[in-house]
Amino acid sequence: MTLLERAALSLLHRLDPEVAHGLSIKALQSGLAPGPGPVTSPGLATTMAGLSLPNPVGLAAGYDKNATALAPLSRAGFGFVEVGAATPRPQPGNPKPRLFRLTEDRAAINRFGFNNDGMEAIATRLAARTLGPVPVGLNLGANKDSADRAADFATVLARCGPHVDFATVNVSSPNTEKLRDLQGRAALAALLGGVMETRARLARPIPVFLKIAPDLTEADLAEIAEVALASGIAGIIATNTTLSRDGLQSPHRGETGGLSGAPLFEKSTRTLARLSQLTDGKLPLIGVGGISTPEQAWEKIRAGASAVQLYTAMVYEGLSLIPRIAQGLDTLAKKHGFARVTDATGTGRDRWL
Repeated sequence: MTLLERAALSLLHRLDPEVAHGLSIKALQSGLAPGPGPVTSPGLATTMAGLSLPNPVGLAAGYDKNATALAPLSRAGFGFVEVGAATPRPQPGNPKPRLFRLTEDRAAINRFGFNNDGMEAIATRLAARTLGPVPVGLNLGANKDSADRAADFATVLARCGPHVDFATVNVSSPNTEKLRDLQGRAALAALLGGVMETRARLARPIPVFLKIAPDLTEADLAEIAEVALASGIAGIIATNTTLSRDGLQSPHRGETGGLSGAPLFEKSTRTLARLSQLTDGKLPLIGVGGISTPEQAWEKIRAGASAVQLYTAMVYEGLSLIPRIAQGLDTLAKKHGFARVTDATGTGRDRWL
């Protein structure tokens, strides 16, 4: 981390977290945070669900909700970028304050509630983007007051799908009431069936991923794996934020919402490893939750991930973390005798089961 980046982070941490988040987006739009471009090498280049990634380190959804900083994020060192979540109609989300830094825990709690500009505005921005060197995907969401939330996911895919490289069905946010109920067997099968029918009608069918919660029982995970394998989706993202508050030190630990960051690492990695076992390598998995070092990204890969995503760690480490993790993965693969990072996928799964 450079002195300039350290000073910028220090300044942002003196501000309200949501204000600081908005300023970081503006800094990217203004070119104040130039990136190195995609970090790649023969050992980092990855093919996942038909997507060609310069490296397996991606940006998780939630940072660029409205697809307003696509170009600079594509140059930040990521191997792929996910924006959103987008809902059919614009919505303001939950009342503020709704984002909290848990500095003592290197974590954050949010209860945004899918605040976004709506699919029309987001689709327009996605359509206008200059096709860059990294795949860009969209997280699909549902409106809070929708009469048919399951149909919302297909609606957003139909409108935005032609302008992205992949899409993610997000039924795991804890901040929209009863949204996680859609992870049950019957509801999930029906929802994914509708989404995949819509995907088939796109001129360019794109990979569709499913993002799941970390707070699932063994039986829940088994059902999700079964439905996912039968549905034809491209893969699973494990995991979203948690409702758990175990072991937290921050005075904000009692805030309502989803917890992300360092405390999520073990819970999300165990979920990832179990999914890897249940799907037996038939679906690529993306590991998310608590990654802030190359070693932690490597653990996700060894637990069963073909790629990883991060977000909260950037609050504490800045954008320079991205190339540092990608380059670190390359080094770790070579150190352990693997020609490519993804050759290590699942090789350390058993220690998490």
